Amino acid sequence: MPQASSPSTMRPLIAMLLAATATSACYVVPTTAPDGTVRYGHYPLPPAGTSAPPPTAGATPATLSVRLYPSNELATPTGVVTGTVTNMLTGKGRFVANYQGEVLNGEATRVSNDDKRGVASAFSPSGMYMSCEYQMNTPHQGAGSCSFANGAKYQMHIGN
Repeated sequence: MPQASSPSTMRPLIAMLLAATATSACYVVPTTAPDGTVRYGHYPLPPAGTSAPPPTAGATPATLSVRLYPSNELATPTGVVTGTVTNMLTGKGRFVANYQGEVLNGEATRVSNDDKRGVASAFSPSGMYMSCEYQMNTPHQGAGSCSFANGAKYQMHIGN
């Protein structure tokens, strides 16, 4: 016959419910660590009353694949670099790329007064960084170019 739950066995359940409630205003973004394990970070929603433009009704953030193809001799040995960009529908996005076993995290931002052009930057804990410029053809497809700290250059394709 099952026993009634004691207050000490209910504490973990209550803690889990409180944690879920506290993080309900965030997006959980999975990234891959250099050792191949998946890490889950969060990207908070902009606070109410900020100057960020509100998303259109029913719109949700979109995560798009990013592929970087080598465009100089320094980039050739790495082959295609992959990543993602998550459009937060505020003029900014979360940018993640896996480069030579390192995860670079950063952001993508639209250029002022132009909904189609933008810049993206990312950085890794070891000091590797990248900078990109891009132009979107549609809300789900675009292209651009990226440069890495080591001089490698890539052509960027955004979208599925």
